Amino acid sequence: MPLFEKPGALKVAMVAGEASGDVLGAHLIDAIRARHPNAEFAGIGGPRMVARGLKTQVPQERLAVRGYLEVLRRLPELLGIRRRLKQALLAERPQVFVGIDAPDFNLGLEKKLKAAGIPTVHYVSPSVWAWRPERVARIGESVSRMLCLFPMEPPLYEKYGVPVTFVGHPLAHEVPMMPDARAMREQLGLPRAAPVFALLPGSRVSELDYMAPPYLAAARLLLAEFPDATFLVPLATRATMARFDEIVARCKAHDLPIRKLIGHAQMAMIASDVVLVTSGTATLEVALTKRPMVIAYKLSALTYRIVKRKIRLPWVGLPNILAGRPLVPELLQHDATPEKLAAEVSRIWHDKAYQAELNAEFTRLHESLLADTDQLAAGAVLEVAR
Repeated sequence: MPLFEKPGALKVAMVAGEASGDVLGAHLIDAIRARHPNAEFAGIGGPRMVARGLKTQVPQERLAVRGYLEVLRRLPELLGIRRRLKQALLAERPQVFVGIDAPDFNLGLEKKLKAAGIPTVHYVSPSVWAWRPERVARIGESVSRMLCLFPMEPPLYEKYGVPVTFVGHPLAHEVPMMPDARAMREQLGLPRAAPVFALLPGSRVSELDYMAPPYLAAARLLLAEFPDATFLVPLATRATMARFDEIVARCKAHDLPIRKLIGHAQMAMIASDVVLVTSGTATLEVALTKRPMVIAYKLSALTYRIVKRKIRLPWVGLPNILAGRPLVPELLQHDATPEKLAAEVSRIWHDKAYQAELNAEFTRLHESLLADTDQLAAGAVLEVAR
C-alpha cells in the first residue's frame, strides 16, 4: 500500500518517536494543513498525529526506547523499521521529510534522504549544548533545516553553517501564564486543602520499569506524613497504563490513594502541590505550570556510566539547564531512592518561600520561550519543501 495517495497533493513525511514529539507533530500538521488543505502526511507518529490524518507505518511505541542496552536489544527491529520506511520514502519521494526529535532514529534516515535529494527538517535540536557538541557538524550533513525550541541553540548551528530557525516552545502557548490550581482541583473533583502530589514516571514503558517502583515507594512514605494526600498519575498511552498497573500489582500498591489519568498530564501538574517527575520534556511542562518539582532519573548501570562521562553540564533537568543554576532538586541513579524522593517532596511542600521564588523564575522562563511556534515551524518546513 502506498504511503501517499492524492495526486498532486503536498506530500509530507514525518517521524515522531515518542509522546512529546506526537504533540509537536500534531500541531505542525494543523499549521501546514491550514496553508495546504490537500496535504498528505505519512510516516510514524502517535495518536494525536494519527487523529489529524497521519498514515503511520508502525505504532509510535515501537520507537520509544531509551538507553544503550535497551536500544541494543531492540536494534534489529529498529533498523528494520527504518530501512523499510527509507525504501518507501525513496520510492515515493515526498516534498519534505520532518524528523521530530528521536535523533538516533531520525538523523540517520534524514542523511540518506537528503543525499537522495529529498529536503529534510529536524524539529527539536538534540542536546548538543549538554553533550557531544561535535555532533553539530555531522547533523548538518543530515538536515536542510534545524528547528530549535530554545533561544541558546541557534548560535551553535550558525557557527557550523547549518540552516536553523528558532521557533520557541509550543508548550509556552499551551500552558496558561497563571494556571488556576483551585479551579483545576474542582474540575478533577479533588479536595481544596488536602495535599495533592503528581507522580510522572515517564512517557515510555521502559521508563516506567525504572521509575514507577521508587515513585510508588516514595508515595507510601509521603502518605505516612500526609495521610489525607492524593497521588495523581497521568499516563501517556494505553501501553504505559497497562505497564503501570502491572508494577502497582508487583509492588502491592493497590491500597495507595492513586488516581490514574490517561493523558491530562498538565491538569495533574496544575492541581498538584509538588510534582515528582522523570527527567525529560515533562520537566519543562511542570515549570511552565509554575509548580515545584523533584526531578529523578534512573538507567541501567552501564548506560548511566557511559552517559555520565559524556554530559558536559552539571544538571539534566531542563528547568535547571535553562536557568543556568540548580533551581529544582535532581535525584539521579543511586540517589533516586524512595526515602530521598519523599524527603525532597516533603521539604518543598513545607517551604512556601521557595515555592514563591520558583513561581517567579518559572514565569521568566515561560516568557523567554513564547513565539508563534506552529506558524514558524510550518513556514520553515514549507520553505524547505520542493
